[in-house]
Amino acid sequence: MADVKLQIEQLKRGTVEIFNEDELAEKLKAAVKEKRQLRIKLGMDPTAPDIHLGHTVVMRKMRQFQDMGHKAVLIIGDYTARIGDPTGQNTTRPTLSGEAIEKNATTYLEQAGKVLDISPERLEVRYNSEWLEKMTLMELIQLAAKKTVAQMLARDSFKQRLQNDIDVYTHEFIYPLMQGYDSVVVKSDVELGGTDQTFNNLVGRDIQRAYEQVPQVVMTMPILVGLDGKDKMSKSKGNYIGVTDSPKDMFGKVMSISDEMMENYFTLLTDIPAEEIAELIDSGKTHPKEAKVLLGKTIVTQFYDETAAQTAAEEFDKVFAQKQVPQDMPTVKIPSEPITAAKLLLKCSLVSSGGEGKRLISGGGMSIDGEKITDQNKQITPAEGMVVRAGKLKFAKLSVE
Repeated sequence: MADVKLQIEQLKRGTVEIFNEDELAEKLKAAVKEKRQLRIKLGMDPTAPDIHLGHTVVMRKMRQFQDMGHKAVLIIGDYTARIGDPTGQNTTRPTLSGEAIEKNATTYLEQAGKVLDISPERLEVRYNSEWLEKMTLMELIQLAAKKTVAQMLARDSFKQRLQNDIDVYTHEFIYPLMQGYDSVVVKSDVELGGTDQTFNNLVGRDIQRAYEQVPQVVMTMPILVGLDGKDKMSKSKGNYIGVTDSPKDMFGKVMSISDEMMENYFTLLTDIPAEEIAELIDSGKTHPKEAKVLLGKTIVTQFYDETAAQTAAEEFDKVFAQKQVPQDMPTVKIPSEPITAAKLLLKCSLVSSGGEGKRLISGGGMSIDGEKITDQNKQITPAEGMVVRAGKLKFAKLSVE
């Protein structure tokens, strides 16, 4: 019993809500008594090619369960991704092609392995097309009969859209039902998700009851705020730290967050004890820069190693504290013909799109040989050895062909 209490205290860290804690305690006790693993479900729709640190908040909770001896059941929503999760959407999500979904799913699995224990004893990977693609119309109707329209319209995003005279389509009701049916198929004991998934995951409890299963416990984690300190971490907003970012970029991005965000990042992205975090974020006990350096090195070490983290920290110090340019910047071969500033950033692979380059320039984030560039259409004539800088972290040296 003491061990279960300790486990619950560990699992509650960084958790917003548990539906409900008593049920979780009972499941943990039963698992010990029956010598079985709890099945911990996490569903991920492969709607984008990369995972960022926001995704890892829930994955880290899943890893905690794995380390306690339980089995993670990672569901790749290759079928539900074709419908599109309406969560938090002001409009209907566009559907993805099968090819894009398959490609994204492969990437998700590779990157999830940076956080989860991928041994067969600790991880089961399922694609929900395995059962949803075979579902007959009658089975779908029977599933739809498990929830009322009034219950579905209780969802905040649906209510807001209706109040603003924005259409809600019938197929969007099907998404949470299918996600709930996933829980039935894999016999989920616990489902994890961000707070934005609370509605979907609670529907899973109801669907399990309707199919005469013991309902899963639902645990929700906070949404990680992006680098801008305002919005949810998102690749589309450009405020993210990717799990495949280089150690240098990962460390530098962590160093760019505000001091006020450090407690959130320490709690959700590291295993540092709460009492130690309290001292780290107390400016009277720890200088904010010292705390942020520790945060950056801790995160980089988790995805790489201590050597990479130390090197990234030293490089950051050279560039920012000592105002030096990095020694290992990439060299880009380029014709000597004039090119616009925005296109130059793209040519140097310092941005991933023309739109990103334009936003960077308008925000004052581009410089050439130390001179700030504020006009995206400014004609730049490349010169041998010219140093192009994008934001605080990215550099390229030009070699004229």
